[in-house]
Amino acid sequence: MLFRRHGYSATGLKRVATEAEAPFGSIYHFFPGGKQQLAEDMIRTSGAEYGRMVMALLDSVPDPAESLVHAFEAAADDLGAADYADACPIGTVALEVASSNEVLRAATAEVFEGWVDSATRWFGRWVVDPRAARSLACSMIMMLEGAFMLSRAARDAEPLRVAGRSMAELLRTTVAQAGEG
Repeated sequence: MLFRRHGYSATGLKRVATEAEAPFGSIYHFFPGGKQQLAEDMIRTSGAEYGRMVMALLDSVPDPAESLVHAFEAAADDLGAADYADACPIGTVALEVASSNEVLRAATAEVFEGWVDSATRWFGRWVVDPRAARSLACSMIMMLEGAFMLSRAARDAEPLRVAGRSMAELLRTTVAQAGEG
């Protein structure tokens, strides 16, 4: 949660140990590579967990367009409940390390790619064309991440709600166009 809330640079290992109620030396016992290894593990572990949570949320509503609105609404509610501090566990770190830490950049890129792959399979249930399904998956991740940034900056969850409605409309349009072809 510290990396998610404060980013990589602002998260010190002493604070991690304090929050975990663990001896400071235990960090280096489990993560001999120090902060970078800990962050990489956090990215991969929380990224996979977050991806599963989003997919479960999408699967909780039978209609895909309504499901998208529901998922973005849930994200808006969660972000507001966290006082706009806890958005995507990967996005905060990804923005910070993209040009300064190749190991962490690669880890965030792999997590995002995994999310796109999962979402592509999900959209593929309604969109036969694999390229269109992947385009929708990329759009969903981009809208979600962008809406998190706008919502955090404005301290207003409305960008997440708008993004959810926009994704639902994009899906409806894509499905309708495929039916016309």
